[in-house]
Parts: sequence; structure tokens; C-alpha cells
Amino acid sequence: MSGPAGGTLPPFETLVAEHGGTVLRVCRGLVGVDDADDIWQETFLAALRVYPTTAGVLNREAWLVTIARNKAIDHHRKLQRLPLPVDSSTAAEVRVDDGDARLGGGDGVVRSVIAGEAAAQVWAALGQLPPTQREAVVYHHLAGLRYAAVAELLGNSEAAARRAASDGMKTLRSLLSPEERTDENG
Repeated sequence: MSGPAGGTLPPFETLVAEHGGTVLRVCRGLVGVDDADDIWQETFLAALRVYPTTAGVLNREAWLVTIARNKAIDHHRKLQRLPLPVDSSTAAEVRVDDGDARLGGGDGVVRSVIAGEAAAQVWAALGQLPPTQREAVVYHHLAGLRYAAVAELLGNSEAAARRAASDGMKTLRSLLSPEERTDENG
């Protein structure tokens, strides 16, 4: 297979190894932790189908993120057609007492549980952002894309992408620590 400057395309496995983590973070940010693995898999299956024809693609990471975005949009459309049996927004509200003897006190297991809880809270808060802010935060802060690439994915200007990411981060901070914000102002 020929690649960008007349060379050959690297094996597809290399593409997965180099960009799999980034694509998974994007998927988690766009569809949530529960469905991210499925969207990640769909992304790479779709990419594999057309990989031999991608010789002209210079930024493969942005190409994969675009595929992941499209798969996430398809996923959300599908979910809109299905009834939601339960409210999953309360799933991240579970608290763990670090000193609970049943959990082994303050050992590594409890810290791992708390870290997992914190991650669940971040993913839940990310899901509460308006779509443009969520996508800007995911593409820039989780996928590491430059604002120019984020703007292209969002279909707006670089300044608008930068603003959406900034507003999204501000909202995330307030969602993740509302009691601190109240204490500062009161």
C-alpha cells in the first residue's frame, strides 16, 4: 500500500496502537463510559474498511476522531429512537467512606474505588455539557487536537472552538465542585 509521500502505509495495527487511546477518550467523552468500547470498535472497523484508500490522509488521528464523532452521532440518533428505562444521571452520586473497615480502611483498594468514582463523576459531568462544549473539550483536552482541527470538526472558527472548550471547562469545574463555589461566594 502506498502512503503519503509515495511511501507505504504502516500496518493497520500500528494505527490502532498509536491512536487507540485517543480515540477511546473521544468515544468516552461523546457517548459515555458504558458505550465507548462499542463505538471505539465501530470506529476502527470503519477505518479498516477504507484504510487502503487513505494514502492522501496527512493527519490520521484527526481522521480517526472524525470517524469516531460520526459513529457517536449515529449512536445518539439510535438512542433517541429507544426508550430510556432508568435515569443514569444518579449513577455517579455514590460515595465511599475512606475509613470504612469493610472496605479495608485507607488502603489502595479504597483509593482505587474513590478514583473510579471520581472518574465516573467527570464522565457524568461531561455528559451534562451542551454538545458543542462537550465536543470541544473532548477533542482538545482529551484527544489533544489543536483548535484548528477542533474548529474543522465542529464546523466553526478556531476562536469559536477555543471559546467552546473554555466555556466547557468552566462549566465542568462548577459541576464537579459546586460546594467549593458556594463556600467561596458565601
